[in-house]
Order: sequence, then C-alpha cells, then structure tokens
Amino acid sequence: MSVIIKSVDLKSPADKAGLKEGYTLISINKNDIMDVLDYRFYQNNTKLRIEYIDDKGKIKRKRIKKEDYEELGLNFETYLMDKQHSCLNKCVFCFIDQLPKGMRDSLYFKDDDSRLSFLFGNYITLTNITEHEIERIIKMHISPINISVHTTNPELRVKMMKNKNAGNVLSVIKRFNDAGIKINCQLVLCPGYNDGEELKRTLSDLTELQNAECIAAVPVGLTKYRDGLAELVPFNPRTAAETIDIIDRYGEECIKKYGSRRIYASDEFYLLAKRQMPDAEYYGEFLQLENGVGLWALLFKEATDAIAEEEYKLNQKRKISVVTGVAAYPLITEIVDKCKQKWDNLECKVYKIKNNFFGEKITVAGLVTATDIKEQLKGEILGEEMLIPAVMLRKEGDMFLDSITLNELSRDLGVKIIPVDNDGYSLIDALLGKEL
Repeated sequence: MSVIIKSVDLKSPADKAGLKEGYTLISINKNDIMDVLDYRFYQNNTKLRIEYIDDKGKIKRKRIKKEDYEELGLNFETYLMDKQHSCLNKCVFCFIDQLPKGMRDSLYFKDDDSRLSFLFGNYITLTNITEHEIERIIKMHISPINISVHTTNPELRVKMMKNKNAGNVLSVIKRFNDAGIKINCQLVLCPGYNDGEELKRTLSDLTELQNAECIAAVPVGLTKYRDGLAELVPFNPRTAAETIDIIDRYGEECIKKYGSRRIYASDEFYLLAKRQMPDAEYYGEFLQLENGVGLWALLFKEATDAIAEEEYKLNQKRKISVVTGVAAYPLITEIVDKCKQKWDNLECKVYKIKNNFFGEKITVAGLVTATDIKEQLKGEILGEEMLIPAVMLRKEGDMFLDSITLNELSRDLGVKIIPVDNDGYSLIDALLGKEL
C-alpha cells in the first residue's frame, strides 16, 4: 500500500529534499508505509532512504539526513493515513447499541483499531487484528497496548461478543506478553455472564502474565434503549460488593507477587456497593483513569491539596453553581463545602442531574446531556457562572451528546457556562473564578 502526500511542511527535511504535494510515499528505508504507525516509526531514523512516485508517475528515491526526533515533514489526508477500523463484534453489553435513534452519526461508529490504542489509549478486542499488525507491534515494541478482554474463557468470550474469532485471539495476548509488550486490560462485567467464578478464572489467567500491568473491572452500563437486545441485569449492592471482594483478593496476591496491586474495580462498583472509596495511595500510578478507576480518589486529593495550598483571596462575594451527574454529586458537594468553609464569601450550589435521556441507571457525569440540564435547571437561580465537567462535551469542547451546543445551553439558561477539566486544581481555580 502507498499513501498520497497532502502537504509538505515548509523548510522541513522532506521539503528540502524536494518532495511535493500529490507525490505518493511508498517506503522508508525499504519498509513499506501503510499507515501512521509505519510512518511515525520509520521516520525516526537520522538517515532515511525515501521511495516515492512523483507527479509524472515515475518511481524515485531520495536520501535524507535529519536530526534525532526531527519530523520528516509530510502530511496526509487523514491522521491514520487510511480508514479507521470498525468493530466486528456484536457484544451483548455494547453501549453504542443502546443509543437512541436520531443522534449525530459519529456517535454510532464503533472503533476497534489497534493504532488508536497506542495513539489515543483506545481499547481493542483483537478480533479484527491481522497477523501483519501483530508482528508489527512486536517488531516495533509498541507499548502499552490496551485490550478489552472481558473474559479469558474462549467459549464465553464468543458468546458475549458474538464473534466466532473472539476466543481464538486470546492467544495474541500471550504473544504480546511474551514479547515484553505491556498490557492494560479492561473487563466489562455483566452479572450472570463473566462475574463470580468466571471473574476468578479471568483474573487467575491474567495475573499469570508478567506484563499484564493493570486490569480494570467496570460494571455494564444499561440505558433504557435495550429493546431487542440481550437481557442483562445491573449490579446491585450485594453483587457489587462480592465483585470488589474478588478483585481485592487477587489484588493482594499481585502485591505479593509483583509488588503492585494491578487489579482494580472502577469507582462505580464502590458507589453501587455503598462502600467507602479507597484513598489515592490505593491506586498507585492511576493507570486506568479512562475506565473510571481512581477518578474519585484523585480528584478529592488534588482538590483537598489545592484548597490547603491556595492563598487566593475573594475580595467580593461570588455566587455560582456547579452541575454534575448523580454518581459524583456527593464528592463535588464535599469539595464545594470545603471551599465555602475557607472562603466565606463564596456562594455555590451543586446540582445533580438525573439522566432521563439515557435512563436513571446511567449516573456518570460524562453522559449527562444538555436536554436534561436545561429541563432540570429551568427557573433555578444559577449565579454569575455555571461550572460543568468538560467530559460532558465532545473533544472539540463545543457540543453535548444530544448535539446541543454549549452556547445554546448558555443562552437558554441565561448563564455563562464554564467547562472544567477533571482535575482538582482546575476545579478549585474555577470555583474561585481564577483564570483557567
């Protein structure tokens, strides 16, 4: 495969060598360039032999010298340089299958692309990974790789993912482990499927792998849009507590064997079980924040430290509001109360938004929509500013899941809305009205 060059950075090594827009890149140092991983890996050498096709269709070669870590300077039509790989599974717990109709098209795309695992931390199932990709990952020693394992029982994995290859590809995990590739594992747990004894089997298998660096267990998320889908039940306080106990048991074994806990239940399990959240030290290096593991503890520690260290003075009364989901409401309320104790001229009300859009079983802030915020805060006095978690918005920071923009919601509620990153220091700065 070859890729067409969209543009060349001015004064870059590629530009100085005479490469142009519209040329087709074939190889670097005799390595075929098929996508972004090939390009980024092989362009790192200081001496490059570039093979390309010029605008007249002739194959040409150039030798280029550049500095260590200096970019070659080529740009392509898409970041990946080809199409994003979509998911081939039909998982019984898939959240995208539980979305209502009529949302923007991008929300319905299921990615399962090994390149995005390395570039952006996405989790992959391995069911559409090719032998070429496996060998390339091992050759390049690209690490870590994030894998949605769910279960190490091959037959159960096929049943849960509805893909005949789902069980066979479990062997790829061992190949990565044996090659020294660090592995982060995700387990979406569904009561009656892969919890209980099956969870013990999975943890037993994964903890035998030297390079399975971190394993996160999260409870299945169930929206109200499940017509025609497999019947699933949510975790309850008893089953959530039992799951935490299993995870802690294997975590303690990992501490003895590897010197680190390795296995963690997501924050949601503790909320479901009505158990006290572990403190920040429990989570080590916080390797699974993207799976909701340790978010509570880290935010609380950062916010508490920020309050203790902050010498900023509020010279006049500040009246604001904060919006969050049902799950995080107790935590945000506690942090806000600590701020109000230190700054007595801070007036702040925390609002928890019930998720009517997806259903009340969905409690995380990142899935709160503008529709629910608007309906539940209509007529409320929101102060001079309203703070929201930035995770409520898409990555561009301008739109909620229900395609209502930040500006539209601000106009409808008549208040300035400030998105706040998910760290304690940013939250305290925003509460005090400091420049972010």
